[in-house]
Amino acid sequence: MMRSTIVVSVTTDLVTDQRVYKVCNSLYTNGYTILLVGRKKKDSMVMDKRPYKTHRFNLWFEKGPLFYAQYNLYLFFYLLFHKADIYLANDLDTLLPNYLVSKIKGVPLAYDNHEYFTGVPELIKRPKIQKIWKSIENWIFPKVKYIYTDNFAKRSLFVEEFKQPVEVVMNVPILQETPVDARYRLEGVENKFILIYQGTGINVARGTEELTLAMKYLDERFLLLFVGSGDVIDVLKALVKEHALENKVRFVPKVPHHVLKQYTMQAHLGITVDKPISENYIYSFPNKVFDYVHAGVPVLASRLQEVERIMNLYGIGTFVDSYEPEHIAARIQWIHDNPEQYAVWKENLVHAAKEINWQQQEKILLGIYQRIKEENGL
Repeated sequence: MMRSTIVVSVTTDLVTDQRVYKVCNSLYTNGYTILLVGRKKKDSMVMDKRPYKTHRFNLWFEKGPLFYAQYNLYLFFYLLFHKADIYLANDLDTLLPNYLVSKIKGVPLAYDNHEYFTGVPELIKRPKIQKIWKSIENWIFPKVKYIYTDNFAKRSLFVEEFKQPVEVVMNVPILQETPVDARYRLEGVENKFILIYQGTGINVARGTEELTLAMKYLDERFLLLFVGSGDVIDVLKALVKEHALENKVRFVPKVPHHVLKQYTMQAHLGITVDKPISENYIYSFPNKVFDYVHAGVPVLASRLQEVERIMNLYGIGTFVDSYEPEHIAARIQWIHDNPEQYAVWKENLVHAAKEINWQQQEKILLGIYQRIKEENGL
């Protein structure tokens, strides 16, 4: 039997996007031919070796309306002239060219909508641009048959708004033992209580400025580690310098996903303190939470709907109730000073990882694509 070809398109960094990596790898190992299409930025890492083909556009622009216009134009013509049995669009910023080409060629389209794109803070500040994206979403979303997202809160939102069935494929790590690699061992951290904040979206309204300032109220036993990239990294570095926190805060640039876990496993507390300032944040479930779970690291989080549900269900950490630096520091200190509660969380993390992992979510993913094949004679 011929392998069905799926062309997968994203605007994110192909090297660091863990969801896209897992989806493509699962589909490839289960009999699909994969072509992954993205873009190359100035600071993009060298593409790691993968069993399927990848292509990255070299674009003139890296952000803003001109970037999206150029990317969508390039993607439209690329899809038009490359064979596919199924198109997979990741998020609203790739949906338009995928939809148009799927209609032109009569090829089924799947939509992995794991962002509430029109609710991101960057668009809320630009209502005219937001209106354009919303009109695209209102036009195309109801016409797409195969849609899935990454959590149940977001699914409820999409179903209510568009009256369209949406499935859930959670973005969780692969359940596996990861040996410690000495190359990534942090230096000078003996007897330190290590806090980690990680991800490629260290952007506005993530609570990271307040988290950095919280280190003023903690003594030298505590070390905050930022691993990743984002719009506010330079702001955070300036705060560290201004408040003389160099001995308490460190920065590690973005790294491939297999390296990221090496840093996560060395931490004692994983932190995610997004602010509920936009619908995208309110209904999100930060990927870093599941990364912390699979690294065996208890979590300190803000009370976002889906985060609170999962954390209370499995008992894997606690919450901040304010974004004041003093309050964040007090919560971190309380966790440090309560080893019995910390031990309970550590034990619960093992159970949570066994229940919430990619091996379980992969079954749902493969079921979606099997249905696409059966309903379209592939």
